[in-house]
Amino acid sequence: MKNSMSKPFEKRNYKPFIIALSIILIGAIGALSGMRGEKNFEAADLAILPLTNAILNSFTFVFLLCALVAILKRNVKVHQRFIYAAFTTTFLFLITYVSYHYLAPSTSFGGEGFMAGFYYFILITHIVLAAAIVPLALTSVTRAWNRENARHKKIARWTMPIWLYVSFTGVLVYILISPYY
Repeated sequence: MKNSMSKPFEKRNYKPFIIALSIILIGAIGALSGMRGEKNFEAADLAILPLTNAILNSFTFVFLLCALVAILKRNVKVHQRFIYAAFTTTFLFLITYVSYHYLAPSTSFGGEGFMAGFYYFILITHIVLAAAIVPLALTSVTRAWNRENARHKKIARWTMPIWLYVSFTGVLVYILISPYY
């Protein structure tokens, strides 16, 4: 039951937050790509982090698929919960990814021929679309928060397949490069 004294819904401007967070995240990850890792880091075995990243990407992929199925069945509440779960695993992925790439040296792919071409195609498209998904996912969720359903649906039609691709190819990149760690 609604209270007649309740405050009316007020849209918020999330655009500055989306821009700032996108620049910070993409900039930090870009800066890490040029670093060689922390020298003589021995406080923990970092070998578990790439596997952890792949597991978190796997969970993100599954959560996104479940969110897609839920919204296709018009179950908005379940859809929201799976989207929040995907954001959570993506956030945890970012923490472990940044930690690993700050502390460990970069690993080179050792394959040749077709496999090298396949790997680098997947890697490059993964990187480019991962950068794009940051503002897309944030814009999608904030449009939903602002109850801009038509605009949310319009951008989510792009966001969902791209985010699915990024989470899936994150796992695939790990599988392809794991023999070279």
